[in-house]
Amino acid sequence: MSAPALDNEFAQDVRAGLTRRGQKTLPCSYLYDDVGSALFEAITYLPEYGLTRADARVIQMHAGDLIESLPPNLITAELGSGSGSKTRAILETLRDREPAVYYPIDLSVTALEKCAQDLGSLAAVFPMRAAYLEGLREVAERRAPGQTLLVLFLGSTIGNFEADRAVDFLYAIRQCLQAGDALLLGTDLVKPVEQLLAAYDDPTGVTAAFNLNLLARINRELDGDFDLRQFEHVVVYSQEAQRIEMHLRSRIRQTVRIRKAGLVVEFEPHETIWTEACHKFRPEQVCVMARAAGFRLSAQWVDEEWPFAESLLVAG
Repeated sequence: MSAPALDNEFAQDVRAGLTRRGQKTLPCSYLYDDVGSALFEAITYLPEYGLTRADARVIQMHAGDLIESLPPNLITAELGSGSGSKTRAILETLRDREPAVYYPIDLSVTALEKCAQDLGSLAAVFPMRAAYLEGLREVAERRAPGQTLLVLFLGSTIGNFEADRAVDFLYAIRQCLQAGDALLLGTDLVKPVEQLLAAYDDPTGVTAAFNLNLLARINRELDGDFDLRQFEHVVVYSQEAQRIEMHLRSRIRQTVRIRKAGLVVEFEPHETIWTEACHKFRPEQVCVMARAAGFRLSAQWVDEEWPFAESLLVAG
């Protein structure tokens, strides 16, 4: 096969993940192209997937407590904002106290445009198309003296990191902040296994389509020839690691070519590509993570209907 025609980060990560010894992997961040983001939006409305609604309920119920606990002259930055729908309650509450300033940080231009359109009446919105930390560093550099920065990292995205990398990421956030700045961290909590499995393998097949779209994206962007009919969506739960794992399992022995990544990949029957890990937490584990990363736990609010926590962490 000729040398790669495309050597961007996506091609590099696909090569690294699919040539990995043992378990093949693909980074979960690539699930969220425009098609994947639309499918995930549909997932959030499924009755089996209560995480997003729980996240929104906690924020809606405790936005007042959150803003009251933070000093005036506040600016807000959201990592992976999407359309910013859950942030509305925070900005509405903040607007009642002072002019609200909001920096949504996301890689999706479509999501950022919707954010600006939907929330522009509540705040001065400054969309930033950037990776999490790159965007946060820029926000930190822009702020004026005396401003306090509130960072939002919602939806339990921290659960996509392995335990040690989660602490490393929180520490990297802390390095962007000044003492007294705050992080509102969403974490999905441990719950019955049957409930978790149903949430990530819904009977209507939307989550399966979301997962399989990653292979379709490789076909579209890297000239791959994955036959999606020969892969199936598989979900398992590790009690020890407290995590859901999403995989794509090969139904047959097959060879896949990904031309713009300069790659030929062999799959054995039942061999899987691990596409996402979704770690679940116990409330006390969030406090331990926070301390290890240089934060103190100021408040924690939990949804009882679908166990989910929003934790307010203050930079020490």
